Amino acid sequence: MSYFIVFSTSFLSATILPLGSEAFLLYYARDGISSIVLLWFLASTGNTLGALTNWYLGRFISRFETKKWFPVSPTSRQRAERVFNKYGYWSLLFTWLPVIGDGISLIAGVFHTQIRYFLPFVFVGKAARYGFILWGQSWLFNS
Repeated sequence: MSYFIVFSTSFLSATILPLGSEAFLLYYARDGISSIVLLWFLASTGNTLGALTNWYLGRFISRFETKKWFPVSPTSRQRAERVFNKYGYWSLLFTWLPVIGDGISLIAGVFHTQIRYFLPFVFVGKAARYGFILWGQSWLFNS
């Protein structure tokens, strides 16, 4: 059950829902029963899949760019997309940031960032973050 909860909360916290997964991860990491490596992997994977959900939402919303109500003109969006696709892949490492990270993954979808770039950059950033959280927890409680 702990693995399902960590995966689920990690997934949901990476979507536009206001939820955090760190407390659940740390709780189950301290229970002495769950595998730390498996918890880390499931949290990283769930959070990456949540960001992928935002990416898909961005892809979906870009269908409406020709509508009058769409906040950005097609010309401006295409110019921003060229810049993002040239320099912005590294920003995907920061999708773990609260609020900002959701926006980065959504914008990556709007800009049609290729999934072959999106997934590895996002996973590395999120895995590093969860690894740091778990390492900090073990350092804090075992010293």
